[in-house]
Amino acid sequence: MSDIQKDQTKDESNGFYKLSWVQRIGYGAGDMAQNFIFQTIMGYILFFYSDVYVLTGNKEKAIAIGATLNMTATIVDIIWDPMVGALVDKLNPKLGKYRSWLIYGGIPLTIASALSFWDGFKPALWYAILTYTVMRLSYTLVNVPYGALNASLTRDTHEITVLTSVRMFMANFAGFLVNAGILIFVSIFSGKGITKELIEAAGYKALGSLPSFIFLSLLPAIKSKVGKKNVFYIFLSLAIIGYMMIYVVISIGIDKYKWLLYIAQFVKSSGVCIATGYMWALVPEVISFAEYTTGRRIAGIVNALTGIFFKAGMGLGGALPGWILGALKYKSPDAAKDGDVISTNSNAWFFTMLIYIVFGFILLIFCFTQTKERVVMDKDAAEGVKWYDLFVEFVRNRPLRILALYFIFAFTFMFVGNSSENYFINSKNMAAQTGVVQEGIRWCACVIPSIIAACSMIWIYLYELTDEKIDEINMEIEKRNKA
Repeated sequence: MSDIQKDQTKDESNGFYKLSWVQRIGYGAGDMAQNFIFQTIMGYILFFYSDVYVLTGNKEKAIAIGATLNMTATIVDIIWDPMVGALVDKLNPKLGKYRSWLIYGGIPLTIASALSFWDGFKPALWYAILTYTVMRLSYTLVNVPYGALNASLTRDTHEITVLTSVRMFMANFAGFLVNAGILIFVSIFSGKGITKELIEAAGYKALGSLPSFIFLSLLPAIKSKVGKKNVFYIFLSLAIIGYMMIYVVISIGIDKYKWLLYIAQFVKSSGVCIATGYMWALVPEVISFAEYTTGRRIAGIVNALTGIFFKAGMGLGGALPGWILGALKYKSPDAAKDGDVISTNSNAWFFTMLIYIVFGFILLIFCFTQTKERVVMDKDAAEGVKWYDLFVEFVRNRPLRILALYFIFAFTFMFVGNSSENYFINSKNMAAQTGVVQEGIRWCACVIPSIIAACSMIWIYLYELTDEKIDEINMEIEKRNKA
């Protein structure tokens, strides 16, 4: 008997698996790994292209070019995702239907992510396009099967909520280490050392993940108390309040009210962490709904579809600030006069990112060793999977449509804000911009995310799968399988 089997308990009355804490943490390590790799990319790539690498060498156009590159890669991703989803559902690799891709996709993802921050061909647009696009395609090879792995571990709705809480806790812990450490490592590797301004900036960034340690562990209890939809309403409202508090503080001057800025960041991040974290617990629900209505558990296809929409939101969120600030004539700083909070030393950025990316790959391996697929479609059903099943499922699965479009709203407001805050944190460069550009940065960091978060709050009202309904669906599926 394997260690995984020894670790596992099963309720024989309904076939729902209970996972051990080793397995929960092992699964969560996969999301932690992806955030070590991916948050470093998506949180800093626009800043890297505009202020460090300076795409094409044009300081006035670099930010807009970087935004367009981000959106172009997203379009390629949207074409790629359904093919990966069908491939994952169809194949049954020896190392595991879903978990094997943590290795198969993790290797090219690690290499391409590191090379995205290497300036050996500077400034070369073709090199940025190549490395960034390969990174995005490789990420899909990891992310789609990783998401499907969640639904394959158990059918138990409470277990899935716990599993999602552990997963998002670890993902946000990775985010905390990314936000707290990257600016410090970059400064050390560049020879600038650690200054008071740097500690304050890193502290502000770290607060973006800190609330997850409080609220994600309480999420099952909060959901039980207030209900599924109210979780979204409460925390989306918190996010909006926090964004507007940040707007006020950076309008009147960060140096005057830094303590208030930290409070605002904590409030905003409390809302964002839950509003963009708890939605992942709904993915196994729409997978079960699809199985209930069609008889096929196409987890890869469903996760590819949600992947398309979250990447669309991520692409929009990463591109909008670049397009807006580019149109307002944002100008990249002069590296020769680099005296600001965030260093623009390209070698320092490469070695810093390499640390996080390699450690992320190690965590992917750990996730691989601690997970095992238990709820998957049979081989006959898998052979009939086609790439266009994604679009068929989207049309007939209303809860999936609601959730998928929520993903667009959620990731757009999150990445618009995250991509923009690097620019007002870099205070000297912020002060050197025109008043119009400064206001544009404030809108990108605060106002636009607030508007989109409000829209997402309205949209999630349409989601119709209650916990009671999902329990009924899963019990019916189990009865069918036993029959």
